[in-house]
Amino acid sequence: MSGSFVTPHRNPQSTHKAFSLIRCNSVAEPLKYKDNGKPISLPNNISSDYGQVASIPSFLNTRNQFYERIPVQKNDTRLRIFSGTANPSLSQEIACYMGLELGKIKIKRFADGEIYVQLQESVRGCDVYLVQPTCPPANENLMELLIMIDACRRASAKNITAVIPYFGYARADRKTQGRESIAAKLVANLITEAGADRVLACDLHSGQSMGYFDIPVDHVHGQPVILDYLASKTICSDDLVVVSPDVGGVARARAFAKKLSDAPLAIVDKRRHAHNVAEVMNLIGDVRGKVAVMVDDMIDTAGTIAKGAALLHQEGAREVYACSTHAVFSPPAIERLSSGLFQEVIITNTIPVAEKNYFPQLTILSVANLLGETIWRVHDDCAGGFEPYSSLGID
Repeated sequence: MSGSFVTPHRNPQSTHKAFSLIRCNSVAEPLKYKDNGKPISLPNNISSDYGQVASIPSFLNTRNQFYERIPVQKNDTRLRIFSGTANPSLSQEIACYMGLELGKIKIKRFADGEIYVQLQESVRGCDVYLVQPTCPPANENLMELLIMIDACRRASAKNITAVIPYFGYARADRKTQGRESIAAKLVANLITEAGADRVLACDLHSGQSMGYFDIPVDHVHGQPVILDYLASKTICSDDLVVVSPDVGGVARARAFAKKLSDAPLAIVDKRRHAHNVAEVMNLIGDVRGKVAVMVDDMIDTAGTIAKGAALLHQEGAREVYACSTHAVFSPPAIERLSSGLFQEVIITNTIPVAEKNYFPQLTILSVANLLGETIWRVHDDCAGGFEPYSSLGID
């Protein structure tokens, strides 16, 4: 296949005179999205034959000497990829990266809202990968995934892997008060009982969620894509500080800071009185005159990260960047993120962002290559040279 990867849009106001620029080793190149979050179209000349090799991120070429990808022919039915309705554009990008075409599947709703799924081609004896994030509407997309898995199982697929770029219900992963449910475990059980043999997830809310599944889980981190994009900016490394928006995200922020020129770390201490309601209490660390990079796994209503950004400006931060893998963007997130608190809001496309929710500070990066390469490695039963994807020192 052939194709190119486009550097995302850069805001010229974020450029500074630098004598020691931030750097990042062994992470992905920026991909496919630019111009304030508006996606560009895929090249028309992408081929589904494997004769031509695309321009892929540099560290994907640094393979283990024992690992060689076996070319998949156009008529090879061992590997099949199907997309649900939650994020078809990401599924198409993954298929393009792998030199494959998406499988034909019929998904519709009856008048009463029931979901109907029928595979339009045979998957008997195939390794099937179902790409479906459980993003809003979470219940609809989760049920659709379960029915897709059931359809593949009843069609005699050899192996079924649920590719879940965003795993919903992951925040309900423990009991913090009496008489609460642990919905993350319930959803894991549902996916397993539906017939999935494996799960591929991106940036789970907490590492223990992997243990809720009784089947293998491949946990991929989307942060290398964001890291490399930040490293491409001409920000002086001495001016940089990585900020965790809460105490629970310190491990994630520390790993992020270590990869980003071993930048110093600051922590926003907050206390939450109710779900989606956060109150900022204190700042641990020095951000005066610095470029603050706030790191989190998801942005939902943006209350936590917006109040944290306001506190950082109060404490003298020169600029504030928000970085997150999952852009849930529940109201009033867009108003908070576009209010002028952030120099740039950097997210990935694990969850589709409606065009009406674009705003000038938004930049979207693609994780299609990460997921596509992971599928290749799983399919070929090889993990050689896989470190840039699977480990940021978080789990």
